[in-house]
Parts: sequence; C-alpha cells; structure tokens
Amino acid sequence: MAAAWTRRDFLRRGGAFGALAGAVAVGGPALLAGCTSTSGDTLSKAKSAGTIKVGIANEAPYGFTGPDGKTVTGESVEVGRAVLKALGIANMEATTVEFGGLIPALNTGQFDMVTAGMFINKQRCDAAAFSDPDYTAPTAFLVPKGNPKGVTTFDDVKSKGIKLAVLSGAVEQGYAQKSGVPDGQVQAFDTQNTLLQAVTAGRADAAALTNISLNDVVKKNPGANVEVTKGFFPVINGQETLSAGAFVFRKGDNGILGAFNAELKKLHDSGQWLKIVEPFGFTQDNLPKPDITTQRLCAA
Repeated sequence: MAAAWTRRDFLRRGGAFGALAGAVAVGGPALLAGCTSTSGDTLSKAKSAGTIKVGIANEAPYGFTGPDGKTVTGESVEVGRAVLKALGIANMEATTVEFGGLIPALNTGQFDMVTAGMFINKQRCDAAAFSDPDYTAPTAFLVPKGNPKGVTTFDDVKSKGIKLAVLSGAVEQGYAQKSGVPDGQVQAFDTQNTLLQAVTAGRADAAALTNISLNDVVKKNPGANVEVTKGFFPVINGQETLSAGAFVFRKGDNGILGAFNAELKKLHDSGQWLKIVEPFGFTQDNLPKPDITTQRLCAA
C-alpha cells in the first residue's frame, strides 16, 4: 500500500534541494539556542516564547531554503506557519536535517515539530505522533495538450497501447507493471525534465508521476505544449493506494497536537489552505479525502 512508501520515493525525483546543515529563521529573527527541552507543555512554552523550532529536510516543494540561503519556505512550512500564527506562535526557527534523521532529531529535542511533508506510515507512527493529514498525492499523467489519446488511468495505458514514460525507481513504474502494462510500453527516465522532453518530442504518449510534481514541471515550463490530467489513486490488487503527508510531533505532546489539528482543519475547510499551497504546485486534488485518516494510515 502506498502509505508504506516514503515520501522521498517520489519527491527525490526532481526539484529537491540538497541537505543544508544549520538553522534559519522563518517569519522572524533566529533564536540560536541549544536543544529544546522535551519536558513540559510544548504549546505553552512556544506561545510564551513566541517561537517554535521546526525541522525540515531542505526538499522542494515541502520545506526548503531559497536561493538567498536564508529564506525558508515550502508547502509544509507555509501551512505550518499559518496554523502556528493562529495559535499565537508568530515565528518558526527551522533546522535542516537529513530526511531520515528528522524523527530522531525531533525525539532528542533538537526541535519540537517537523514541517517536511512527511508521509504517514506505521513505522513512523511507532516513533512519533502525526497530525491529521495535510495533503495527499495522487498520481497523474503528463500528456500533450488536449490529451489526444484520452489517458486517465493505467488501464488506459494498457488497453490503448500507450507509450509511457516513468522515472527510474519511482512508484509509478510499479503501478504500471502491477496494472498489467507490458514492459515494452514503459520507458524509464532519470529526471523530470527528460520525462517532459519525452512527451513533447513524441517519444512517449504520456508520463506518470504525482500530480504535485507534474504541476511543478508545467509551471516551470510554461511554453511546453503539455497538460496534467486529473489526479487519481491507482487500484492495485483490488485496493486503492493511499497516501498522505502530515506534520510530526513527539509522542505525548498532545496539547500542541490537538490545537494544531483544530486550526489545520479550519484552513482546509475555509479554502485558505488552497491559497497557501497553490504556489508550490498543489491543487484541490491534493486535499485529503475524509476517509484517509492518520489512524488508518498508522495501522497500514
């Protein structure tokens, strides 16, 4: 099931910044103090200080440092910032950690929250507490404008003899194989740009990737004669794949977790969330479905 795959399985495919060690202030002056204590009420302490330490992995479009080396932004950072401001916490201080080290660093008190768009899965839930789902990442196809071959699912790829481009080692290659698409119809490429080139040059009829990544490709290549199909969740072995990214807290930090969930729901319900995330390639399709819950994904 998709929930068991790491988010990096598809986001490492392109547009990600390398790891950058150090701490950067987000929304205010940096407070370069030592490790945060893991004891006490994290929410009360953060509200009193007016700031909270967060962890990022320096990966676009979730949490990354901009070209100036100072500004920290991204979908998870900006949504987190909006929620925290609603809670009375004006500033975020971001520390960059290797993605696999985010939860260990959280649990040793280097920061109090992870804003890195981390997928929820059982292994991670055993080590940390996840917020309600912030976003989901359906699959989509990059196709010539007008989608002349009517590609909407992997079944279409199979039945219509579509030449499909995928990224080497990415989950979409497995989706295609498990959907019965013949290997001869599938060609793997190394980068998002080569996927785009394959479609625009006619070497592939379509390219499969998450709609987040494909929307980013289109945004960065406004002159390309391509579009992104509606996102969907492939059905593999009779089961719909599930995925959702969320914010991460230490186990036992129930005060800040509950308050954060309440404000995150307000962002989703009000439509403000979509305004915040659109610059990072997210659309209405990335709003989590009601049945994709943290409890369900933690048990998967």
